[in-house]
Amino acid sequence: MSDEQTARSELVAAYRQVAALGLNQLASGNLSVRFQAGMLISPTGASAETLTEAGLVYVDGEGRWAAGARPSSEWQMHTAIYREVPGANAVVHTHSDYCVAVACQNRPLPGFHYLIGLFGGEDVPCVPYSTFGGEELAEAAAAALRHRKACLLANHGMIAQASTLKGAVGLAQRLEIMCRQYVLACQLGEPTLLTQTHWHEFFDRVTQASYRN
Repeated sequence: MSDEQTARSELVAAYRQVAALGLNQLASGNLSVRFQAGMLISPTGASAETLTEAGLVYVDGEGRWAAGARPSSEWQMHTAIYREVPGANAVVHTHSDYCVAVACQNRPLPGFHYLIGLFGGEDVPCVPYSTFGGEELAEAAAAALRHRKACLLANHGMIAQASTLKGAVGLAQRLEIMCRQYVLACQLGEPTLLTQTHWHEFFDRVTQASYRN
């Protein structure tokens, strides 16, 4: 995205959309877009009510930002994803209820439903817990997203990457829905998982139909 004003406007709109969907509340979570050699990211402590276009922080490729600005505490996680996933142009991190619930089990969201495949594989991985805002979490999340569009963060939340803000927000919403449905299914017993044959057929169909989230 080359137009900074457009990038700022779209990022603020997406941030407010995520809040309106109930995926983030208060000052939890953060969003960013790749911009020039770095990224624009929501500032620390931002909420849907307080975020402004001028308040977004530009962090360059070396992890530097202007004096007085304070990017989200998770800026390292966003930076690592842009570095490791060339096709990622937008990142959405949320603390949405059902994603947190599943992430606190510290295990992947398994392939209980064919729409899990929209995240790029047979499950949605869960990276081990490490303290927020640190390099360890950043590297673990980036590694998980090399081969997936989203992952869970143990005892924390979720993060998604896409080529567009709309796509990243859609993935965050989709993952919350899938986690909710998984929790509901588990109340009836252990869900049946799709087989390797099912997954081969699914990905073949996706390729043929050009299905998109």
